[in-house]
Formats: sequence, structure tokens, C-alpha cells
Amino acid sequence: MDITREETDTKGRYLATVAGVDGSGEMTFSKASPTMIIVDHTAVPDSMRGMGVAGALARRVIADARKAGQKIVPLCPFLRSYMDRHREESADVIG
Repeated sequence: MDITREETDTKGRYLATVAGVDGSGEMTFSKASPTMIIVDHTAVPDSMRGMGVAGALARRVIADARKAGQKIVPLCPFLRSYMDRHREESADVIG
């Protein structure tokens, strides 16, 4: 699985692709401040269901936020649920 990050001054997204599989998973965010992002959407196409794409996107956004010293406001229902289930992995970045 390959995950890339694209961003502008105010928004960004992570895209996940899997070799030989059509489509890409996506997690989008807005920059509330230099130290806080708001993750608002996660989408995975049917062609990628069951491959752990959404979880991989969640782990990447958490790791990147930690590295950048940012907090995450998980408005996205998937990320909110993921962070609730993995509190030990994400407690330090929940905003």
C-alpha cells in the first residue's frame, strides 16, 4: 500500500493506493491552526474494502500529526471511532 499526502495552505488529504487495485482511499483534513487539524472525511471504494486501507490512513494521519506536534479533531466518524478503539495509540494527539 502506498499513502501520499497532498496539501494547500488550508486543507489537505491522504490518498492510499494498492498495486493492481482500482481506486484510492482518501482521508481529508482542514488546518485549523499550525498546531491543529480537523479530519473530516474518510472514503474507501468497494474495490479496496477489507484491505485495511482506512486503518492505514488513520495510522498515517496520527503519526504525521505526532511528528508535527499537532492535535487532531476527529470530526470524521471513522477516525473518531478508530481513535476511541486505539486510545493508547492516539491519546497524545486528540485535540
